[in-house]
Amino acid sequence: MAKAYGGTWDWERFWRMTGLLSMVLAFMNLLPIPALDGGYVVFLLYEMISGREPSEKFFENAIKVGMAILLLLMVFVFYNDIAKLVTGG
Repeated sequence: MAKAYGGTWDWERFWRMTGLLSMVLAFMNLLPIPALDGGYVVFLLYEMISGREPSEKFFENAIKVGMAILLLLMVFVFYNDIAKLVTGG
């Protein structure tokens, strides 16, 4: 992030980067992964269409799978960052 920001302080660049990060977080939060808000929206849409809510066991397992997906995504991103830092790329 420091490389993307640059070496001198600039309010316009700061707010532009802050807005971009905010939009990325909003988009990620709306993905249909069960542990995120988008996943809850999917469950609510399923309930509206079918007229019944999914079982507690299914909901619990979906949340576990969603958390596993998020953790794998975090490991992937950390690995990429560390590999770039080590190789100097």
